[in-house]
Amino acid sequence: MGRGPLVATGFGANGMTRALFIAGTDTGIGKTHAACTVLHALRSMGRSACGMKPVASGCIDTPQGLRNDDALALLAASSTPQPSYGQINPIALREPLSPHLAAAHEGVTIALQPLQAAFAELSARYDTVVVEGVGGWRVPLALPGLFAADIAKSMALPVILVVGLRLGCLSHALLTAEAIQADGCQLIGWIGNRIDPQMAAVDENIGTLRTLLPAPCLGILPYGLAAERAASLLDRVAMGF
Repeated sequence: MGRGPLVATGFGANGMTRALFIAGTDTGIGKTHAACTVLHALRSMGRSACGMKPVASGCIDTPQGLRNDDALALLAASSTPQPSYGQINPIALREPLSPHLAAAHEGVTIALQPLQAAFAELSARYDTVVVEGVGGWRVPLALPGLFAADIAKSMALPVILVVGLRLGCLSHALLTAEAIQADGCQLIGWIGNRIDPQMAAVDENIGTLRTLLPAPCLGILPYGLAAERAASLLDRVAMGF
């Protein structure tokens, strides 16, 4: 297996495991859609790839246990044989709140060790693990100082930033990119996601992001296009695939 810039910690059956972290400028801007698009792009190249949602709030009770729509979408987009749900989403929380609040309400302690253990299991089975964050880069996981960013930092994962293309996205994107770099993480690129089909001056805003963000644009995902079809729009060379 080739080794590009997406080298992460941990070794799998085929050598160094490649993995990446999907961050977002905010909640609800399409991190899961972008992560599934990346998974389909990898699979179309013949690679085994698996998604991971380490922490998810807003889960629902099912006969099989707590389940989260984002984690289920990542599971469906992953290569077969698919992992267990618990490996994809080790910490599942019921309330659709910031994770530190949802966890406190349920008496759950969020810590990095079980997340790292699940990641190591997936890394041993798949060529690439695509880890999706929760909310924005600085969302608290546990007080006083555990954040979503610490998942990427602790696993030494290069970061792809998903920018939800809507009014206000420029400042959100630039501030998030600054925070990613300030935390010592490698920002390898960004993906624009058309979440507002009525956004004014969208091409000019994309041009501004291309100019100001300190990493290349890896693709623009059209509004309403399924992840499997959108996969062909990603710049796989820029992503190191």
